[in-house]
Amino acid sequence: MSSAPPNDLPQPPAAAIAPPPAEAVIAPAAAPGRATGVGITHLLLAVVAAAALASSVMLWQKLTGIQEQLARQSADSGALAIEARTIARQAEDQVRETSARLSVAEARVSEVALQRSQLEELMQSLSRSRDENLVVDIESAIRLAQQQAQLTGSLDPLVAALKSADQRIERAAQPRLAPLQRAISRDLDRLTRAAVTDTAGLLGRLDELVRQVDDLPVLNAVAQAAATRRLSAPAATSTATDQANLPWWQATLQRSWEVVRDEARGLVRVSRIDQPEAILLAPDQTFFLRENLKLKLLNARLGVLARQYDSARADLAAATAALNKYFDPTSRRTQNAATMLQQAQQNMKGAELPRLDETLSALATAAAGR
Repeated sequence: MSSAPPNDLPQPPAAAIAPPPAEAVIAPAAAPGRATGVGITHLLLAVVAAAALASSVMLWQKLTGIQEQLARQSADSGALAIEARTIARQAEDQVRETSARLSVAEARVSEVALQRSQLEELMQSLSRSRDENLVVDIESAIRLAQQQAQLTGSLDPLVAALKSADQRIERAAQPRLAPLQRAISRDLDRLTRAAVTDTAGLLGRLDELVRQVDDLPVLNAVAQAAATRRLSAPAATSTATDQANLPWWQATLQRSWEVVRDEARGLVRVSRIDQPEAILLAPDQTFFLRENLKLKLLNARLGVLARQYDSARADLAAATAALNKYFDPTSRRTQNAATMLQQAQQNMKGAELPRLDETLSALATAAAGR
């Protein structure tokens, strides 16, 4: 037998037998689970919010602590800076005070060193023997004489110093100083044979020439030159003798005739002019001519004082040329001036002062005790 129902049985309607909807079936079963998930979500969100709040609080506390620490460090740094500035100022004051003390100490050390050197010199001077003092004194005197000779241009200080040294060594009678005495004798002989310019005499001649410039007759002074030639003529003495033998009226007439004749000759003069510059010189320019000649002589004098003999010779040569060109060569004053200029040029020598090498080396040897 078959248990299956027969197919010819009546079927229920479709709406009656259709299954219920899923939502209708599930809804009653799913509602409690959804409420649980929402609660868990809210719980998680609350936990996260609480954690975030706690972390924010912790971060805020940490930030506050960091700010307080920074404030403390800033305050400490300011205090340290103020303290460091104070210490630096104190250090500067100490350095300044130390430098002042150091300068005072250096000054005292220098004073002590100077006193020590003075004491050493005093002890050396006290410990020297009589011979050593004699050698030192002679060397000082000779060097001082050398300086005086260079300033004055004369050998007299050197000669006097060497003679005095020779006499002192001879009075000392020490065999150790015999080489020094021989060296002084050789230098003294060389000084006596040396030819040096007589500066004092040369300066005196130049000063005398400067004083005589104003009295020198110029070449274009016609009346003065004529009178000079008349008085200096060789026949003037014989004419005066003849006038003394004549009667007074003839002598008066002859003298009057000579005066008239000289004046008439002075009105017109015919002569050879070798130097037209001197003849054409205006009377106003005579003053400048004399002053120029004086300046040349004074320049020569300065050259002699400065030991520049070449320059002095050039100035004397220019003065001689001016004297021969512009002044009357027949005048006795002009001739005397020309003679003095020539003597000055001859006496001017450019030789250097002799050196006392042998004496100085002998002094050094005697001072060293060898």
